[in-house]
Amino acid sequence: MKIYTRTGDKGETGLFAGGRVGKNHVRLHSYGTIDELNSVLGLAATSTTRAEILMPLQRVQADLFSVGADLATPVDAKPKWLVRVSSEMVEQLERDIDGWQAELPALKNFILPGGGPSGAYLHLARTVCRRAERWLTELSTQEDVNPAAQQYVNRLSDWLFVLARYANFLDDRDEMEWLPSH
Repeated sequence: MKIYTRTGDKGETGLFAGGRVGKNHVRLHSYGTIDELNSVLGLAATSTTRAEILMPLQRVQADLFSVGADLATPVDAKPKWLVRVSSEMVEQLERDIDGWQAELPALKNFILPGGGPSGAYLHLARTVCRRAERWLTELSTQEDVNPAAQQYVNRLSDWLFVLARYANFLDDRDEMEWLPSH
C-alpha cells in the first residue's frame, strides 16, 4: 500500500464515502482529534502491564477507529463496509464505568489530574477526548452526525476519568484533592 497519494497537496482531503473537503474543515478537526486521542491512549497503554487496564484500552482504541470512520463519512452516505458507532458501544462504556466505580472509594472532592504514570496519561487522554467532543458538537451544528457517536465521545471522557482513578487505585497511587487557594 502506498502511503502518500499527493491528492492532499493543495489542502483538501477525501472523505470515506466520496467528496472532498478542506483540511481545516470542522469534520477533519473532529476525527483528527479522535485520532490524536487514540495515540494518547497508545501512550497510556505503554505505561502499564495490567490486563485490567490494557484490555479495555485496546477495545476502546479499536472503537475509536469506528468513531473516526463514522465522523469521516457523512450520515446520509451508506457505504456497506462502514461500521457506525452504536448504542451498544456506549452501553459497554457505561458497564465499565459502573464496574470500576464499585471498587473505588467514593469521590468527595475534585481531584487534580495525576497519580501514577497510567493515571496521568489517562487524565491527559480525557482532556483530548473533551476537545474532540467540542469539535464534534460544532460539527453537529453544521451537519447531521450520528447521535451514537456524540454519546460515545461524551461517555468516553467519563470512562477515561474513572479509568484514570482505577489505574491509580490499582497502582496504589494517591489522588490529590483540589483545594482552592484563597
